[in-house]
Amino acid sequence: MEGKDLLGVILAAGKGTRMQPFSEKFPKPILPIGGKPLLQHQIEALRDLGVRDLILVIGHLGFEIVRCLGDGSQLGVNIRYVEQEETLGIAHALGRLERHVDRPFFLFLGDIFFETENLSDMVGRIGDGTRGGTAGVLAVKKESDPSAIMRNFVVHLGADGSVTRVIEKPRHPRTDLKGCGLYLFTPAFFDAVRRTPRTAMRDEYEITDAIQIFIEDGWRVEASEVVREDLNLSFPCDLLALNLHFLKTRGLKEIVGDGVTLAKGCELQNSILMDGVEVRHPIRIQDSLVFPGTVVDRQGAVSRMILTPGHELHCGHLFEDAGEELG
Repeated sequence: MEGKDLLGVILAAGKGTRMQPFSEKFPKPILPIGGKPLLQHQIEALRDLGVRDLILVIGHLGFEIVRCLGDGSQLGVNIRYVEQEETLGIAHALGRLERHVDRPFFLFLGDIFFETENLSDMVGRIGDGTRGGTAGVLAVKKESDPSAIMRNFVVHLGADGSVTRVIEKPRHPRTDLKGCGLYLFTPAFFDAVRRTPRTAMRDEYEITDAIQIFIEDGWRVEASEVVREDLNLSFPCDLLALNLHFLKTRGLKEIVGDGVTLAKGCELQNSILMDGVEVRHPIRIQDSLVFPGTVVDRQGAVSRMILTPGHELHCGHLFEDAGEELG
């Protein structure tokens, strides 16, 4: 199996209600990370594997995602869009896709920034969909912090290395393998998706329930340790912490977009200024993110802030807490 034989699916329909004020105008999956939309990072990872055909599931402000990415041609891929009118969990979103999927497919959750290595290991493991072959691969990360596993799902392996059990938000994780919101399945998985019940606790159709049904039906599912970091955008200050993480891990001091105008004497330190930003006074901008088209007309320094054309978000003392929430 090669990347060109696969389909890419990205779920990008969520409302991101905890990300206000950003989620009022921007779908969370196109919020900027390192100067480009979060979804673009995922699309480029798939493209680099050889995956060319993608399906994006959209909902809240989906037209903004379409406007941002178009048909994908500028990124070297082909994008189709499927609308999810109700957001009732990952398995529910997948159920909308069955008639569109005719081959093994990657599944990315569109509100997570992944730093991966050797995604081709997942491709090498997946089978052709026949019994006896591997029909699912879960991207996992060895996680030393039990609380991080408790916010996601834990993966149990059998003696032969296959996945025997997945548990959503476990109270007491018994292994250090955390599921990371990145998967590879054959189309056979849709039979399990169709039979996934709605949970009483969260009133959603959970993908972990679908995976467990799939395993108990006798299909082989494996785990692949390909994720270095899986950083969630849950709260507004996460966006700043994630962008500063992007700068730090790439050894960058700043990112300055096209058409940026800086007043003489303006000083940038560890910040990202996106396209069309105008800074009118000789101020210092430090540890901050400035959205496209923002006019910065303040006299004082900008520090640990997110600026948009309509909002100023002060992370300040929340900054360290936001960093701890990532992942």
